[in-house]
Amino acid sequence: MENINWLKEVESRQDALIEDLFRLLKIDSVRDDEKATAEAPVGPGPLAALEEFLTMAQEDGFETKQFGPWAGRVEIGSGDELMGILGHVDVVPAGSGWETDPFEPVIKDNRIYARGSSDDKGPTVAAYFAIKLLRELGVEFNKRVHLIIGTDEESGWQCMDHYFKEAEMPDFGFSPDANFPIINGEKGNVSAIFTFPQVEITTVGYSLVSFKAGLRPNMVPEDAKAVIEGSNIEFIQESFEIFVEQHEDITAESSVSENRIELTVYGKSAHGSTPSKGVNSATYLANFLQKFEFNSTSAGDFVHLLSQLLHLNFNGAKLGVAHHHEVMGDVSMNVGIANFDIEKGGKIDANFRFPEGTDPETMLGQINTAVENFRVNVDMTDGKEPHYVPADDPLVETLLDVYHKQTGFEAHEQSIGGGTYGRLMPRGVAYGALFPDSIDTMHQANEFLALEDLTRATAIYAEAIYRLTR
Repeated sequence: MENINWLKEVESRQDALIEDLFRLLKIDSVRDDEKATAEAPVGPGPLAALEEFLTMAQEDGFETKQFGPWAGRVEIGSGDELMGILGHVDVVPAGSGWETDPFEPVIKDNRIYARGSSDDKGPTVAAYFAIKLLRELGVEFNKRVHLIIGTDEESGWQCMDHYFKEAEMPDFGFSPDANFPIINGEKGNVSAIFTFPQVEITTVGYSLVSFKAGLRPNMVPEDAKAVIEGSNIEFIQESFEIFVEQHEDITAESSVSENRIELTVYGKSAHGSTPSKGVNSATYLANFLQKFEFNSTSAGDFVHLLSQLLHLNFNGAKLGVAHHHEVMGDVSMNVGIANFDIEKGGKIDANFRFPEGTDPETMLGQINTAVENFRVNVDMTDGKEPHYVPADDPLVETLLDVYHKQTGFEAHEQSIGGGTYGRLMPRGVAYGALFPDSIDTMHQANEFLALEDLTRATAIYAEAIYRLTR
């Protein structure tokens, strides 16, 4: 096996690899709480994708086990040590701006377009296919291997909470849900929830009837919409047109009906761990609205906090939480959700990814100091602590060596703001499937995975799993 051409072996089976992946991509596996039941606690889609994955593995002759509606695994190998490969089949909402049906995968320009193609159905199927390839080549797995499939990674990770209450924790392993050459450091993850209670409405100023932006805390809002009532609405529309012309990163539209105007700003979605790669429609819309007086004190505070403290504040400096770590990097902040209602008040979910050296309690104190002039309540959600596996760990060294051997590219340790299942294992990392030269479209419209990246990643996973199970 030492001289095998792993990429050639995968390329000769590419049609079968794509067929396996398309089975999963055709399933709309977005979490849907409105359709949640006891049998499908995050909605029918994620459960359907999980069951389809396990059915596919059973048809291929693998042993599988399902853990309620939450998770499942594919099993192979024997031995005392257990290697885990953790992926997920749930996906973020499709959002707008797609040129194809997000759940009817198509291949264009040697790219597979579909929601979940790169996050995380494509990489998870690549890892599965790597195991199937090794078995086909007659490899004996001298350690047990569990390919573990979750259904709630994009939300609360309840699937893994349930799984590890019943199942054994792997001794080591990786999650195919990030970037090569490796992710051996992951920042902590926590959200600050800003709540603006409706306390006073006057007869002076415009009325902010509603403001809506964002789908998930871990996505940069692609579009934001505000409804405003009052006199001289035409002035708002004229000012809005000027504002949009001055900001080339956004597009917009407006409509007027008597004393009411509806404003919509379109930005660019991106993964919440890299907010600077997106264009946040919510903060841009607030940046425009902050020049007007509103008859609601909570509306004024909502708009001004969004504009003054959160707009383009990717490292949290305006909130006092900026912090740098030599290995793990900087704090990052994404305003993922911002909603306001004239009768109920407002709510903002700002999601933070933080390195070692700070923590949610410290950050909450810093934020409260920064917002002391606003009528707002701030609470921190339950969070995830930073995770780091040293560069000299044999797991990290082996994975980096395989990557370098197959690509010829420099192999080095990395930390990210995104959170992967790799952090659940004490000796767990993230490993691919995007390469340094890949185009990252995770959480964006027209998400795709290049065919070349799919085959390259599958070949790397095959050799990595082979070497890690010797």
